[in-house]
Amino acid sequence: MAENTNDSQVVETEEELTSYTTETNAGAGTGTSAIEPGYGTGRRKEAVARVRLVPGSGKWTINGRTLEEYFPSKLLQREVNSPIVLLKLENKFDAIVLVDGGGTTGQAGAIRLGVARALNAIDRDANRAALKKAGFLTRDSRVVERKKAGLHKARRAPQFSKR
Repeated sequence: MAENTNDSQVVETEEELTSYTTETNAGAGTGTSAIEPGYGTGRRKEAVARVRLVPGSGKWTINGRTLEEYFPSKLLQREVNSPIVLLKLENKFDAIVLVDGGGTTGQAGAIRLGVARALNAIDRDANRAALKKAGFLTRDSRVVERKKAGLHKARRAPQFSKR
């Protein structure tokens, strides 16, 4: 076997680091975004959400109902509101949402994407980096797999019978 010999000297340089990064979003969302109207469309599974953000006091209207009436689950309320909380813009925008199709989880995911896109449209320079890093601007493309012929469901085969 041939040995790999490298005669080049390794030059050690001492650099003083001036900025440090962390995995957490410590500086994400300083709450200094522009406060102006914005619009975004979100999709998840079969759900489609059209979101309008207008400057206001943090009031949610989803299909004519409040956030608590439409999503009784605190988990879904938190998911829908997460882009605004990330950017520390609570109580600065009123959200008017029209959503249809899918179930509650799909609708919550669609609204979250719509809110993130609306915030991105309002102030791209201040909001985009934090929203992108948190994954809020990425559409979740997972959908239900189609049923195949000869199977009960997408992958569920008929029960095997030896006799």
